[in-house]
Formats: sequence, structure tokens, C-alpha cells
Amino acid sequence: MNTVKLEEIVSLCKRRGFIYQGSEIYGGLAGTWDYGPLGAQLKRNIINQWLNYFVDSRDDMYLIDSSIIMNPKVWQASGHVDTFSDPLVECSNCHNRFRADKIDTSKCPACGKENTFGEARQFNLMFRTNVGPLEDENSLTYLRPELAQGMFVDYKNVVDTFYPDLPFGIAQVGRAFRNEIAPRDFIFRVRELEIMEFEYFIKESDWEKYFELWRNSIHGWFESLGLDKDRLKEVEVSEGDRAHYSKRTIDFYYDFPTLGFDEIGGLAYRTDFDLKNHQDKSGKNLEYRPKDGSDPFIPHVIEPTFGVDRYLLAVLSNAYKVDEVNSETRNYLQLPKHLAPVKVAVFPLLKNKPELTDKAKEIYKAIRTEFGQVIWDDNGNIGKRYRRQDEIGTPYCVTIDFETLEDKCVTLRDRDTTKQERIPIEQIIDTIKSSL
Repeated sequence: MNTVKLEEIVSLCKRRGFIYQGSEIYGGLAGTWDYGPLGAQLKRNIINQWLNYFVDSRDDMYLIDSSIIMNPKVWQASGHVDTFSDPLVECSNCHNRFRADKIDTSKCPACGKENTFGEARQFNLMFRTNVGPLEDENSLTYLRPELAQGMFVDYKNVVDTFYPDLPFGIAQVGRAFRNEIAPRDFIFRVRELEIMEFEYFIKESDWEKYFELWRNSIHGWFESLGLDKDRLKEVEVSEGDRAHYSKRTIDFYYDFPTLGFDEIGGLAYRTDFDLKNHQDKSGKNLEYRPKDGSDPFIPHVIEPTFGVDRYLLAVLSNAYKVDEVNSETRNYLQLPKHLAPVKVAVFPLLKNKPELTDKAKEIYKAIRTEFGQVIWDDNGNIGKRYRRQDEIGTPYCVTIDFETLEDKCVTLRDRDTTKQERIPIEQIIDTIKSSL
């Protein structure tokens, strides 16, 4: 049972520089959030972990970075213009609008009036924009609502350039935009989001084999993020609820604070729907020609998709812990060490003693050169500094005191155990590196 409240995570994120409300000084904008210094670094670490796990460690994956704005014909061919929508209802009393599938339509959740909703209508979630100086139907296009189509339209370029063996994947990380009817629950449902995704091109006869391969691999990805297994579950999506292009979809759910179990990622068998449609609409031959000379064909596709923002929220939620140290309550983030936005904090015992600060800065520079994600903290007493670093998930703190000047040792303190030990200066980097 998840006892952490979402409000605790939101408060920590604002207080410690992980996530801020977008445009906050102007009252904010619903569904937009800004990542502060620690949040941006944590997001970067999660993305790097994904790239390492799914892309860099493999020989069959090709990374691209496609345009956010694309020819509108792409979205017509993919079906997004006709089908990328949610059911919208409006309260006749207060005129607030809601997703019909997310509320009890017998009573308005805003004003409390009963039976104020009419029939639901479909609301297309794509952001419309215009390209060029004239705003007319000829200049109309959309901000991409997903990454997949960029990989499908670049499929031919990758094949022509690299001629990869089948199966192979095309991957990318990037922004997507969805005009959500009711963005909510912090960074869980937003209008601007970041996605990590790849399309894995296969023979139709192999789809079940590769579906299972990526299904198992995704569980390994969860483990690499340190997510608790008992807070994860798979949900088989029924035929009536699947996207129009999918023959089979599994959604992965995580037990979020306050929200309970909700979607964190998905695995879909998209068949040859996308490539076939783009071939038909563009007039370009998108068939794959096997190297053995057998008949060309349009590959089928397995698609694992991962929302960066939801994974970051899951990582923070999973890491949030409360314990007691020296009879005082301690809130801390037990982040996996390779994901922590700050790996090491360096403290001079006192900041007004040049002999200490000079030595501490020397050690700080050496550690920062090695690990990069290192912070200097000389504000307040040591106990407060430890609590501050615990709350942002810093695995190790290094304190330089007057004894350091004599015995050439520092105090290394572990976040999770709060254990402190004296180690020689020359062993600091190797000791931390072996743990990270």
C-alpha cells in the first residue's frame, strides 16, 4: 500500500528545485511545468539510462531526432486527424469541461450540480498551428502528439542509408504536445510532455516472439530504475479499448501516490498499419528488400513507449522515504545512485576558516572532475546540511574538518545508512566510484 501523498512529492519538488509551475510569476498555465536544476538533471539521468539500456547497448537500434512540426499529410495518413480525440462534456451550469470517461457524468465535479451534462462530443487533442505568414487552411499543420510518425516517415531514409538487417529498431527521445481537456495530477497528465520510444521492425510471423522479448526487457528497465515490483502491474488492453492501429497492447501501471495504479508505459503491436498507410498516401515504396533476395514486404512493428515525466514521478515516489535519525523524523529520497541528480556533496566543517575551505575546494574540484554531478554546501551546521542532501537524494557527503589537515582523511557519510567513516583523501574517488 502506497502511503505517500502526491502533495508531499509536489512540495518537495518545489522546495528543493526539482519542478516548478510553468509561468508561475504570471499565475501559471495549466498542464505546463518547468524542471528546475535538480529535476532537469534527474530527467537527464533517466533519459541517459534509457538510451544506454535500449539503444547504446544494442547493435540493431538507430537513434534519430525528427521534427516537431511535420507535413500535415503525415497526421492524415496516420489517422490522427480523424481519431486522436477524447470524449468531452461541458457542464451547463458552470461551463467547466471534462473528459467524459474520467468523471461521473451524473454530477459535476466542479459545481456539484446534477444532470448538467449533455452528450459527449469528440475533442481532437492535437495542437493546431500555421506555417508561414498566412493563417489559412493551406498553412495549417500540427504540433506532433507522438514520436512514432517521425520514425515511420524516416524509415525509408534509414533503410536506404544503412540497409540494416531485419529486425532493427529506430529510436528517439523528444517532446510531444497534447491539448488535454483537463490536465491534472502534477506532471502525470500534461499538455507538453517528453517521450522515449522506439519502433522495432520485424517480419509478421515473428511478432509474438519479439512482443515477449520486449515485454521482458521492459521489466528489466523497471528494475534498472529501482522501481518496486509490487508497485507495478501489467494490464492487457481489450480490443475495444486499443488504439486503431494496434492488434495487441499491454499497458504497464505503477502505483502512484494518491492516484493509485495508473499507466506508466505501453507495449503495442502496430502491425504494418503505419508503413502501409504512408506508402499508400505518399506514393513512396516502403517495402523492405531482404538481403537473401526473397520477396520484398512491408515490415510489421513492435512499439514500446515510455513517458519521461511519468517515469520521473514514479522514480521520485518510489524513492521517497521517511525514517527516524537521532530521535528526529527524516524525509529523504532513496534514489538509485546512478540516477541521483547530485552524486556527492562536499562540506567544509566551517566556512569562515580559509585553511578548511581551501582544502575542501581542492577536494571538491577533484571529485567534480570525476563525477560531474557534485555540489558544494557550506551553509548551516553539518546536521542541517545532511538533511538537505538527504532530501534531494545525494548518496554521499564528504566533510573536511580540522583533523583532515593532520591525518589527510575525510568523513564519508552514506545517505541510506547515515553511517560515517574516515577514509584517506586519495581513496575518496575510488570508494565512491565502486558504489556508484
